[in-house]
Amino acid sequence: MRRKLIYSLVGIVILAVGLLTITLGAGYKPALGLDLRGGISVTLRPVTGQLYDKSSLDLAVERIRERVDSFGVGEPEILRQDNAIVVNLPGVNDQQQALDLVNVTGKVYLRPTLGCVAAPQSRPVTSIVTTQTTTAGSTTVGSSTVVTLTPGTGPAVSPATTVTTGAPGPSRRVNTVPPTTNPAAAAASSTVAPTTGASGGSSTTNPSSTTPTTGAGAPPTTVGLPFSDPTQTQILPTRDGGRCQVGPSGGTGEVFVRDSAIARTIGGGWGVTVDLKTGGSGEGVWNALAKECFNAAATCPSKQLAIELDGQIQSAPTVNAEQFTGSVQITGRFSKAEATKLAQVLNSGALPITLQAEAVQTVSATLGKDSLFAALIAGLIGIALVLLFMFVYYRRLALVVAVGLCISGALIYSITSFISRFYNGVLSLAGVAGLIVSIGVTIDSYVVFFERLKDEIRVGRSLRNSAQRGFKAAFHTILVADSVSLIGAAVLWYLSVGAVRGFAFYLGLSTLVDVFVAYVFTRPAVLLLARSKYMSGRKIMGMEIFNDGAQSLGATL
Repeated sequence: MRRKLIYSLVGIVILAVGLLTITLGAGYKPALGLDLRGGISVTLRPVTGQLYDKSSLDLAVERIRERVDSFGVGEPEILRQDNAIVVNLPGVNDQQQALDLVNVTGKVYLRPTLGCVAAPQSRPVTSIVTTQTTTAGSTTVGSSTVVTLTPGTGPAVSPATTVTTGAPGPSRRVNTVPPTTNPAAAAASSTVAPTTGASGGSSTTNPSSTTPTTGAGAPPTTVGLPFSDPTQTQILPTRDGGRCQVGPSGGTGEVFVRDSAIARTIGGGWGVTVDLKTGGSGEGVWNALAKECFNAAATCPSKQLAIELDGQIQSAPTVNAEQFTGSVQITGRFSKAEATKLAQVLNSGALPITLQAEAVQTVSATLGKDSLFAALIAGLIGIALVLLFMFVYYRRLALVVAVGLCISGALIYSITSFISRFYNGVLSLAGVAGLIVSIGVTIDSYVVFFERLKDEIRVGRSLRNSAQRGFKAAFHTILVADSVSLIGAAVLWYLSVGAVRGFAFYLGLSTLVDVFVAYVFTRPAVLLLARSKYMSGRKIMGMEIFNDGAQSLGATL
């Protein structure tokens, strides 16, 4: 029993010190939120009078987050509050830059593709588009027409395409290299020719020269997503890190029936089924583009039709049929997440949303630093007063409290730093308040244990026996009390938004750490002290303690 207690005590100390050493050695630290670091807060709302739904807003939040992350803004906070989207950008001081970062439309464009360059180590993928009617020259399976697509993104762009011909059976592999600018240039060059059209000023391609796509001359990773200009030819990134040169848009995602895109298993793999609207605004627009790409027209020599959302190619399939009626299936080596993402994009395209900036607010970094300094001072004063009270009232046992608070602090600091480093978390002023409040929760655990220990001693039990019995009874109370705090923190986190969520998160985190430290540190520390001769004959909690019994002398306060 004694050995287990020692292992537990030494283990928790090594864990706390080890994590803190790794955190400090690696230079990790909690990332400060907008209220502590300063920056700009932008509130966006849909343009008055347009139709939209919750999924459109959710996708807009995701697109804003991808755009902001791609520009390297540290620890952004992007929240949806009812029908508004709040974007907090720490460290950004220029309001126009902030507005450019959050400039997303949520509108899907269908753009003929001049050529695509795959991302390094992309995997070959085969996809299929089917229609509800048989198309001349294609293979009919049941009531569907089987054709093959080469996805440009989601599943990666690949120069190798598997084409299925004839009746179901063996397939032949045809190796193709996507053209870069036009069929003639494809034989002579493997470069993506630059464009001269407008691209929001964010394209990294030099307009005066070609850009190598592989080898030592390859360009560095593009920083930031270019702004979509559907009226111009552009070079746009794909979701997997490749690039496609696309022409002006020939249609939008409004060719699809609203909420008809579904991610499901097709032929043993994940795919997407989406319905086309009837008439000229649906099938008419889609088939015009499909015919253009199927025939490898000068505007679509690659036969690929790109699905673009806010400056990023979501998928770029090669079209091998020129007429579609009813629904379209896109299948291939999609993962469930990739298929779900593509379905979400197609659904959002059927009901695009346009956002406008309702408010732009600059938050002073000086005010944030002052607030953080005041919060830290308040926390240190609170801890000092609590420890002073514990030393006066519990005497030597207060050393357990002091060491326990140090261990809890080391664990919380390390966890917070790791969350900031790997999960984009931020520590706001509300989060600091949650940590300060949690000190009271932690001290309550010690008080419950020590008071239960005092009750056991008063009835004449030895310190050793009292410590063991007292902890069993006290830990049950600690669990109940901390469970109430955890439930409150969880409900507050789920129902609230913004800074209040930070308060709830750090209160819940501190409560979990308190339960862990109480069992792994406080329990073995007190039980080992109770077994030692050091505590025999000492005055603790106003009582003179003996290992073979106790005599209550009354409170000394």
